[in-house]
Amino acid sequence: MLLNKEQVMIFSKSFGYAVRGVLYIAAVQEEKRYVQVEEIASNLSVPKYFMGKILKKLAKQDVLISIKGPAGGFALNEKTLVLPLMLIMEITDGMLLFRSCALRIRECNAQNPCPLHCKMDEIKGRLRSLLLHTTIGKLLSEDRTDFIRSISSSTLEIPIITADKIAG
Repeated sequence: MLLNKEQVMIFSKSFGYAVRGVLYIAAVQEEKRYVQVEEIASNLSVPKYFMGKILKKLAKQDVLISIKGPAGGFALNEKTLVLPLMLIMEITDGMLLFRSCALRIRECNAQNPCPLHCKMDEIKGRLRSLLLHTTIGKLLSEDRTDFIRSISSSTLEIPIITADKIAG
C-alpha cells in the first residue's frame, strides 16, 4: 500500500506553517517593515486564516511582534533568530509527539513498553536534540528569492509579493 505525503508527516501543519511563516518574515525583514498575513500566506501558498491564527499565537508568546492597523503586520523581535525550533513546537503542538506511543498504546512507558518503545525513544531523543539545537537563524539562506520559493507549498513559479507591489 502506498501512502500519500499527508499520511507520513512527522510534524503538524501548524508547526510547519509557523516555522515557514517566521522564516518568511525573517527573509524580508531587511526591508524594515511589518509583514501582513496576506503577503505571507500568498507567498507561501498557505491558507490566510490558518496562517494568521498561528502567527497571532507566536506573537502572544513573544516569538514575533504584532502591530494592528493598515501599516501593521508581523515582525521579528530581537531574540527570534536565536530561538530553538523546540519553542515553536511547544507553542504550536505541545510536547505530545515526545510523550505518545508510536503504536498508540495508552500505557506505553519504560515500565510497560510497547514493542517499538526503546527504538522510538532513541529516535525521539535525536529529534528533540535537533529541535533544541536548531535555531530560526540557522535555517536562513542568503539567496532570499530562492529561499522564499523553497519554503512555499506551491510547485508553480510564484511571484514574490513585496511592499511596493502591494502599495502600487
